[in-house]
Amino acid sequence: MKILAVCGFGVGSSMVLKMTLDKVIKDLGVTGASVENTDIASAKATDADVYFTSAELAPDLKESTSKPVYTIKRYMDKNEVGEKLKEYLAEQEEK
Repeated sequence: MKILAVCGFGVGSSMVLKMTLDKVIKDLGVTGASVENTDIASAKATDADVYFTSAELAPDLKESTSKPVYTIKRYMDKNEVGEKLKEYLAEQEEK
């Protein structure tokens, strides 16, 4: 499973979000998942299984992919990020 953490420039906040996603994946015991951080332009051209980004960037990202896009308000909040990841994983189990 390829996960993209997306911010405007692909440097600061996406790296923080990537680190939080990595911790959540470890805590949940998810195997076979890789997380990359990137900027919005690159994310729109990169295929991933799921995207995590801010509410400001989500509409633009949703226009360029049919894959799920989840918005995160607090990139360092393991609970918020974990809930969104669990939501994604539950949806995948239903398919």
